[in-house]
Amino acid sequence: MQNSWTFVLPLILVSCFCISWVQAQPSPNVQKRISQAIAAASKNPSNIDYTTFVNPFIGTDNFGDVCPGASIPFGMVKLSPDMTGYAPAGYVTDATQYIRGLSPLHDSGTGSSLGTYGNFEIMPLLCPGGFDTCPTTLSQRERLRKNNADDATPGYFSLTLNNSIKMEATATRRAGLERFTFPSGSTPYFVVDLANDLPASFAGGNLTIDPDQGRITIGGLWGSRQVFPRTDFGPGQFHYQAFACYDLLDGGKQKLDEFGVWTGYDTEGLHAKGLGMTHLNLSVNLIGGIYESGALFSFANKPETVNIRVGVSFVSEDQACANAESEIGSSSFEEIQAQAKALWQEKLSKIEIDVGGTPPNVTEMLYSSLYRASLTPNNATGETQGAFAGTTSFYFDSLYCSWDTFRTFYPLMALHSPVEFAQIVDNYIDGWRKLGWMPECRANNLPGWTQGGSSADNIVAHFAVTYHNEAAQLGVDLNELYSALVTDGDVNPPEWNIEGRQANAYKEFGFVPFAVLDTSSTGRQTREGSRTLEYSFEDFGIRQVAQLLGKTDDVATFTNRSLSYRNVWDPNVSSQGFKGFAQKRFSNGTFAFTDPLDCSPLDNSTSRSCSLQGDNTVGFYEASSWEYSWYAPHDTAHLIQLMGGNTTFVNRLNHFFNDGLFDPSNEPSFQTPIGYHYANHPVMTVDRIRQVVLDNFDITAAGIPGNDDQGAMASLLAFHYLDYTLSFKYSTLVASPFIPKYTIHNSFLNVSTTVTAVNFDSKSVQKKIPAGTAAYVKNISINGVQSASRCHVDFYDAFRLGGDIVITLTSDKSAVDDCAGSFAR
Repeated sequence: MQNSWTFVLPLILVSCFCISWVQAQPSPNVQKRISQAIAAASKNPSNIDYTTFVNPFIGTDNFGDVCPGASIPFGMVKLSPDMTGYAPAGYVTDATQYIRGLSPLHDSGTGSSLGTYGNFEIMPLLCPGGFDTCPTTLSQRERLRKNNADDATPGYFSLTLNNSIKMEATATRRAGLERFTFPSGSTPYFVVDLANDLPASFAGGNLTIDPDQGRITIGGLWGSRQVFPRTDFGPGQFHYQAFACYDLLDGGKQKLDEFGVWTGYDTEGLHAKGLGMTHLNLSVNLIGGIYESGALFSFANKPETVNIRVGVSFVSEDQACANAESEIGSSSFEEIQAQAKALWQEKLSKIEIDVGGTPPNVTEMLYSSLYRASLTPNNATGETQGAFAGTTSFYFDSLYCSWDTFRTFYPLMALHSPVEFAQIVDNYIDGWRKLGWMPECRANNLPGWTQGGSSADNIVAHFAVTYHNEAAQLGVDLNELYSALVTDGDVNPPEWNIEGRQANAYKEFGFVPFAVLDTSSTGRQTREGSRTLEYSFEDFGIRQVAQLLGKTDDVATFTNRSLSYRNVWDPNVSSQGFKGFAQKRFSNGTFAFTDPLDCSPLDNSTSRSCSLQGDNTVGFYEASSWEYSWYAPHDTAHLIQLMGGNTTFVNRLNHFFNDGLFDPSNEPSFQTPIGYHYANHPVMTVDRIRQVVLDNFDITAAGIPGNDDQGAMASLLAFHYLDYTLSFKYSTLVASPFIPKYTIHNSFLNVSTTVTAVNFDSKSVQKKIPAGTAAYVKNISINGVQSASRCHVDFYDAFRLGGDIVITLTSDKSAVDDCAGSFAR
């Protein structure tokens, strides 16, 4: 097709040479161990254990919201402690916060301040005065941990409480093993929580102790809490069911002593315990307040080490127990940990690098990013409920949110994990089968809010463009996929707050109107400017699949609709010396002015709403007009003309970065560092990427600039270390590699692609590249044939067929600051 059709993802590369752990957590031994492993692999590059390069604590501070708990790739179970304060993933590094328990269900990288899951907490206790003296409620049992003691590797997590009880965990997909080491001579007590979860959303449930079998079973209802500003992802009237099964006897090696149930309500002084009682059956506390209850038990003979097995399910208590029995059985902690590590090694080794030639911090950030990019969504296949109960399709929970992940997460998955990508695409299509539209956001098995429209369209369209030849073999029906796309694009749902788009108004006016009378559907009438831009790009995705399937009329329809972003471009708005910005618009065609600086990093207002709030009058979602006005990734050539041509476009980009309008913490800014490529200045792209990344990323717990958004930030970093990005049109952009040599393995296609950077100089991995340092692309060859352009290569030639790509670098900036051959933009 014509050159104006290319979907752009940004390139960001990461490097920092400083280490400064925040709040004395985690253990310094974590970084020491990683550094030693990288140094050893540099000297002996055979049989590398890539899991030893991973730092699970990156992103656990500075609102990164990363869960460092024990998990396998895309596992339902993520065993991690739950803590007080701001801790949406359960864990934070802040050593002043208290541990309240270890729970098996978490998400990673969410933007919800309330958090999700955190069900079925278990907390080890020391109760020298016996059963009735044990602290059971949240406020009673909270305990600080020892400083410099937290540890984690892929598939393993541990910490030590300040009473010297050590807590360790490892996991399978739907189960886990917990190991607790107590001070010698003490009696191990444990409290298990029935009601509590991170957002305090308990809606009723039950707990049963079987002392003969040594088993505690739990089941109940919980839900997303509806609180604004954006602190959660879905309406509070929906509830999900969850179940857990705790096995306490370790195959007969352990023996229960005391056991019973408890209830508590701290503000009223209720701390009741029932020794020997075995059942709780409780409804939601309708009058309000924190509802607390659970089980309390101890072990006979004062064992120093206690092993507890836990299984979880979204179907039933019986299935939770069956999951633990089938996935763990009588295996030891070390055996399950080894299995988890092997799964992570298989995932991480899909990308192999020249460790010796790569700066050590780049190696650590790359593999830590690849790790985080496989934590979620959670594979809950076989654990379905509600409309999906009994489905024969794959099912994944925690799709949050498609708006966050379509830009980088799924393109990275397409590169090396097409099987899992296809499973998730099947899950999206099944949402259309069961509910009428594909999901935009799903958390806790419940529908979440739409952000920019039907962003699932971008995800499934990317799969279709990338793997249409293999779709049937991968279990995806392209005709069904296309029907789901068209439904999202054309059919107005009754309520587009949680699925689909406000399609009728968009199609009628050619943009999403501000203050429109919409009598056919319900939705929050905000974000009109950004929703128009998002709908336009989603239409482009539909257009690409229509072209694949030979649907000529639809190609024309969705091509035209993909240009709707032009309809919200107001050429008369000026800001910071530049003219022309996206604006919301009335249905009569007149523009409704908002200052392009509103909701930008330069916005001085402390009360302005910029997210899903009903009083967000800016017209854009989580960003400003300054930021969103770059968003026409499929039609950048025309966008450049709207902004006044190449020179003005470049000057405007420079101003955007140099004057603090760029927001590296959020997805709308992901694409902008690569923008210089489209103005035929690839050298400027390289320089800008170095500056952006080295200002914002490092290998500390605070080492990402915002929440990880289900691995969106992680996959962005991984992409940019590898120096290319993907598109709906097989266009692969090339800036400047931070790694001298790497190989990507696609086991499904049975191909490997090796990329070599000739003249690579590690001195280029700096915020400002020193003069005379080779860092800029001189030419590219694929399997011995030189590419016509130094800015992009064909994805099919480069990665689907496998082989060798050679990128030759030079220090002569003036000689290579153009794309040479044709460049699709």
